[in-house]
Amino acid sequence: MAAVPDAVDTTVQPPLRVPLRHFLVALALLVPASACWIGAALGAPLAGLAGVHLLLAGWICLTIAGAMTQFVPVWAGVPIHSIRLARAHLVLLAVGVLGVAVGVLAARFDIVALAGVALLAGLWALVYNVGRTLLRARPLDVTEGHFAFALACFAVLPVLGLLLAGDYAGVVAVPHAVVLGAHATLAVFGAVGATVFGALYQLATIFAQVDLDRFDRAAQRVESAAYPLGVVLLAAGRLLAVDVAARVGGVLVAGSVLLVAVVLARCLARSRVAWTPMLRRYAFAAVAFAAWAVLSLPAWLVDARGPATRFGAPHAFALLVVGAVGFVVLGTLYHVVPFLVWTERYADRLGLEAVPTLDDLYDDRVALVDFALTGGGAALWAGGALAGVALAVSVGTVAFACGGALAAANLARVVWRHSPGALAERFARERDAA
Repeated sequence: MAAVPDAVDTTVQPPLRVPLRHFLVALALLVPASACWIGAALGAPLAGLAGVHLLLAGWICLTIAGAMTQFVPVWAGVPIHSIRLARAHLVLLAVGVLGVAVGVLAARFDIVALAGVALLAGLWALVYNVGRTLLRARPLDVTEGHFAFALACFAVLPVLGLLLAGDYAGVVAVPHAVVLGAHATLAVFGAVGATVFGALYQLATIFAQVDLDRFDRAAQRVESAAYPLGVVLLAAGRLLAVDVAARVGGVLVAGSVLLVAVVLARCLARSRVAWTPMLRRYAFAAVAFAAWAVLSLPAWLVDARGPATRFGAPHAFALLVVGAVGFVVLGTLYHVVPFLVWTERYADRLGLEAVPTLDDLYDDRVALVDFALTGGGAALWAGGALAGVALAVSVGTVAFACGGALAAANLARVVWRHSPGALAERFARERDAA
């Protein structure tokens, strides 16, 4: 497998403003999410619930929406189905995410239900838009196959979310625990996990400048078959209260995550380029994925349906979502946001005048500080949760929140400093052309 596939066609990517706005809104949501985590560390439980929602449905899912809108056309070699739908799902997702968070903080589950409708509409618009784009890509490669499965999960999970909101508001009555278990499974392991794994197969090889070897390709084939089946079995087993299905699904999911961690670590170990903020964060994620899988596999063999093991081993949520998925998202943003800005601002000047490199756009000292804060914070948060040390959880939560906000500011500064006027003019030209 080549590090840069021959079929990649950058001429079919959507206008710059579409993915960049997704990424900027996602980064903006990281700030209130950080505030909520700090509030939770100080003893406000509803703030913790709102923070989890802003982290998953806000920062992570909006980043995924922008990444799919940007990269699916590039990998598939076909234009995005509709730019207008891409604009619409950004607005709907942002409104829905913020509305749900406000409703949770205010303990107004009628607001949660109303905002959930906007969130559902935004996710369905994303699924339709990217799905129609993928339908024109034949055959699907490993990344596109993961994205297709993630889209299927995105289509189902907001329905379960609305049922949960209606149950909280007293409008409908559902078996809350089993619906919540299935919803969490499709959200974290289906929609988020499948997207992250599919993207890593391409991004890790490209930016580490390595090829997958025979072992890596075999592991990739096993994971590509086992992971979607595992997620479906785990979600169905939890929804239908079938222990065997849930346990088999849990084993397949945990084993697949371990395979991804091994492939990612092997790619990084063979890297022929200088370590960047992206690769450092991917290395952290590889360790976190492996640790989560090793801890969660035996836990799910015992109980894959209980609330304590909803996200793997008891109290392993921070290890999986913050330490693993969060660092993949942070690392990817540290490359994609500067890349989009550099491409627009400096690409046509290359060879004609002195231009900065991609890494010159952000402040590398700030990147090191926020990596120390987020890495140390995630380790304390996850370790404290697993060991039952409340002080470590609180300190780790605050450190990660501060580091996340610092990373958001560093990346926003890239857009602000490097010719916001030129970007605004480009946005205007693209709008007029549309």
